[in-house]
Amino acid sequence: MAFALDKNAPKDKKKKKPVWREWLDAGLFAIVAATLIRTFFFEAYTIPTGSMEGTMLVNDFLFVSKLAYGPRVPMTPVAVPLVHNTMPFFGGRSYTEAVQWKYHRIPGFGHVERNDVVVFNYPCGDTVMVEQPEADYYQNCRIYGRESVMNQYKIITRPIDKEENYIKRCVAIPGDVLEIRNARVYINGQPNVLFPHSKLSYLVKTTQGMPATEEDLQISDNMPPPPPGYLAYNLENRQVDILKKCTNVVSVEPWILHPAGTSPQSAGDWVFPLDTANFKWNRDNFGPLTVPKEGVTVAITPQNIALYRRIIRNYEGNTLEEKDGKIIINGKEATSYTFKMDYYWMMGDNRHNSLDSRYWGFVPIDHVVGKAWFVWLSYGEGGMLKDMRWKRLFHGIHSLEK
Repeated sequence: MAFALDKNAPKDKKKKKPVWREWLDAGLFAIVAATLIRTFFFEAYTIPTGSMEGTMLVNDFLFVSKLAYGPRVPMTPVAVPLVHNTMPFFGGRSYTEAVQWKYHRIPGFGHVERNDVVVFNYPCGDTVMVEQPEADYYQNCRIYGRESVMNQYKIITRPIDKEENYIKRCVAIPGDVLEIRNARVYINGQPNVLFPHSKLSYLVKTTQGMPATEEDLQISDNMPPPPPGYLAYNLENRQVDILKKCTNVVSVEPWILHPAGTSPQSAGDWVFPLDTANFKWNRDNFGPLTVPKEGVTVAITPQNIALYRRIIRNYEGNTLEEKDGKIIINGKEATSYTFKMDYYWMMGDNRHNSLDSRYWGFVPIDHVVGKAWFVWLSYGEGGMLKDMRWKRLFHGIHSLEK
């Protein structure tokens, strides 16, 4: 028996979603889209300190390109979307380490190049004092002793992609030989580029009083007391020649606190590799030091192990023992080591006011987040309404360097 369809019969109408469901769907879609963009394309970042002055300024809001070096696949995938490592308002971790993925980077447009401005996860941010997360745990242990720090603070560890984000200039790439002579950086024996807005501390001698300068020079004088007979200023490179031309200025010289071949007395001022017996280095006279490169083998001895200790144990996941003058890696005595990753040397443009590789060493490739792209918002101490820096808006990093 056949049944004929009644063309005039009313059709079932699709049930309309309630308003709250439409808003929920739209919100979920926006979160997923924003998370994918933030993970694989670009991410917003804010300059929190003056370590990159005067190229980058405090309260510069910029976009960081993930495509420049290739987006890094999340290593801690189970986390609250759009939150880095701490829950806003409530505090506490925004992620769980129940699932951890190995480092993998999708191919990008290029590689980290010398003098790029790079955002990366702070290498020493793997261990954090909860009450002072911005402080350096390892430096505090050197100054006050590990037991004192452990008794005073709650200590937590963080996975690589949940360590704090830092921004610095990559002055040396894998295989480069880096050296600092009287505060001037040399790469492979040649002086590195001097960017006009990079800063350094100078001692200025005048015939009398303050130097007569152009009104728009805006010299920063937030400095410790200088030696008798001198004034101290934190000058951009472009300002040095201007200051030297002032009629009452006798001399302008870099302020070198520690001469070559000496180490600072205070543990808080020690520089990498934090071995003052074998390495008489300081912030202004450092190296020469070869930046590790993937596949390169180096000799290791009790005298130079301080350079590679953190690489071998923390970054590349080996066991390391030092016993009776012998170095034991993964249970076997070793006299050499082959690097598994590329490493970089990062420094702030504000050289005497920057916590950078001089103090904590190399940055592994798996810590690299992306390349600073352009500034989309910038304002000074007066806030957005009173102190907007209009000339910086939508300028690329390379244009701000000039």
